[in-house]
Amino acid sequence: MSNSMVVEALEDLVSANRILAHEQVIDGFGHISIRHPERPDRFFLSRSRSPELVTLDDLMEFDLDCNPIDQRGRAMYGERPIHGGIFKVRPDVNAVIHHHAHPILPFTFSKEKLRPVFHMGGVMGREIPDWDIRTKFGDTDLLVVTMDQGIDLAHALGKSRMTLMRRHGCVVAANTLRQAVFIAVYSTDNAKLQLAGRGELEFLSDGEIDETGKLLEMPIAMDRAWEYWSRRCGVLAA
Repeated sequence: MSNSMVVEALEDLVSANRILAHEQVIDGFGHISIRHPERPDRFFLSRSRSPELVTLDDLMEFDLDCNPIDQRGRAMYGERPIHGGIFKVRPDVNAVIHHHAHPILPFTFSKEKLRPVFHMGGVMGREIPDWDIRTKFGDTDLLVVTMDQGIDLAHALGKSRMTLMRRHGCVVAANTLRQAVFIAVYSTDNAKLQLAGRGELEFLSDGEIDETGKLLEMPIAMDRAWEYWSRRCGVLAA
């Protein structure tokens, strides 16, 4: 893989930060990472900064234990073990998003399950597991700041595309960055619709989830959405 392809991957990581901020999936907090395109034992994540402001110069390289390769005095996200843990446990995952989108949060502190209610929500998959840091680690500030916590979260995620973190937020994991952004945006939309449709809700069947989930395998769908979001947040000029 050429260096230009690595640069392109990093440019997409910057765009993903801007897109998710503009689409109100993340605010001043939350973070997005990608596995190194040439070294699966490393990943890229911004320095500690609000996602909407992230630039290429902010991106840092880490090993899977979340140690920086070249810190240069830059402050780091405390929750980078979320990313390192998932990249360690899930070799099929190349992009991780952690966010606290407000429509998602009610499903992290109630017994109501987040389930696909419209066709785009099917990209979440059949199962959205819960992870509760309290179960293994007791009372904490709910932040995932150790590798033990990150690995435990990754095991709870299992083979799913996302998991809810009780009383905290959400993690999305996907094979590509654009898939991860697609899941993050449309799962947040699904949460809004599920909350708005209180009452006797009709959910997608397992078969419908499987069929609509195939959108993630369609470059035409990924590229169309990515172009739209990039234009909206100003990454792509009119």
